[in-house]
Amino acid sequence: MDKSKLRRSLLKKRQSMSSEEWQQKSECLVKHLRFSPLFTQAQTVLAYFSFRKEPDLSTMFEDTERRWGFPRCVGKSLCWHSWKPGEALQKGKYGIFEPCGDAPTLEPSEVDLIIVPAVACDQRGYRLGYGGGFYDRMLSLSEWESKPTIGIIFEQAYLPQLPIDDWDTSLQGVCTENGFNFVVL
Repeated sequence: MDKSKLRRSLLKKRQSMSSEEWQQKSECLVKHLRFSPLFTQAQTVLAYFSFRKEPDLSTMFEDTERRWGFPRCVGKSLCWHSWKPGEALQKGKYGIFEPCGDAPTLEPSEVDLIIVPAVACDQRGYRLGYGGGFYDRMLSLSEWESKPTIGIIFEQAYLPQLPIDDWDTSLQGVCTENGFNFVVL
């Protein structure tokens, strides 16, 4: 199956979850993520605001021991800004909440962990995104390639193997409502 057909199928399946199931699975996933070694060691974490029934990580953002960063889409790139609960958000060009443009930016050297949204991940750590290439482009840059990454998905989208392209990079871990998995290549 090609990436676009697989993406449509998996998104349809995720959208069909009831709100109760989505929230319950999100809460379980957050518990596993909070205790993962990559997260417990991180001080500055890049994350995302849930969109279209992506796992909801919002309860984690109340953790004031960490500095949180969220993306803004600027052209074909992601620009990262720090954000704290209560600070203003705006909807970006894709309808996803993001920090306002005047929020302080985060440089790669400040980042300890990147929590990556995905449509699916496989057991090798490859992810299927939404097709825009934002994370693929970012993670291929030298200043980002050494940063630990965790793909966030529901178990139904954790597959044995995904189709990959030359530009795809593997994540270090994948977290679902069933647990945290280190990727072994």
